[in-house]
Amino acid sequence: MKIYGLIGKKLSHSFSKEYFNKKFSENQVDTAYELFELDDIEQLPKLVSSYPELAGLNVTIPYKQQAVTYCSKLDKTARMTGAVNTLVINRKNDTIELIGYNTDVTGFDQLIKPVLKQILNSRAIILGTGGASKAVQYSLRSHGIGFTIVSRKASKMNQINYAMITPSFIRNHHLIINTTPLGMFPDVDSCPPIPYQYLNENHILIDLIYNPDETAFMKAGKKQQAITFNGLPMLIAQADASWKIWTGNK
Repeated sequence: MKIYGLIGKKLSHSFSKEYFNKKFSENQVDTAYELFELDDIEQLPKLVSSYPELAGLNVTIPYKQQAVTYCSKLDKTARMTGAVNTLVINRKNDTIELIGYNTDVTGFDQLIKPVLKQILNSRAIILGTGGASKAVQYSLRSHGIGFTIVSRKASKMNQINYAMITPSFIRNHHLIINTTPLGMFPDVDSCPPIPYQYLNENHILIDLIYNPDETAFMKAGKKQQAITFNGLPMLIAQADASWKIWTGNK
């Protein structure tokens, strides 16, 4: 029986095991989905060799960018984003080959679909620089939406730090996307340190976190009459895209 799974540092919040095992069962696919917590991405080769039945993996925080170096091949989206969230494991004789994909882009495209016309003429703020941020950047570029990245340390062009967010900057950026883990269960009271008081009904806040349903980031935006979305539609869309890669089924 084939095994698929999820790797990350902390996975107690994940819905993936229940979601995929239900999907496999409903489609009568004889396989299982497991969670594999790794203290370090360097444990990935040992994990793959220890489970001969392991045929594919999803990748989550904080390993999406680091996992790229373990891939023999990357699809175009993974190569362009520099991050992978889906791995196919090919085994032939004594050789193991990992092929990396990025279905987060598909997921984010699905997430913004209901408001795409509304945000096409907006500028965006992307909070965070990790693997999920790379997918968001790729998606926004493909739609011609300009953005500025906010990180704790603004180390590259097109980046600023949180202290540099001014009232006028907030007013000129109507789309704000949280790609950081701030506010994720169990740390539900935390949120990115932006000046929420300058938000208004013209702002759209998207949090890629899905647990809890409404994060502190979303609550702060809603208090200022902003429109808010969580990351559940993205999560489901990227999971379904992974399923299609693994099984060839829709």
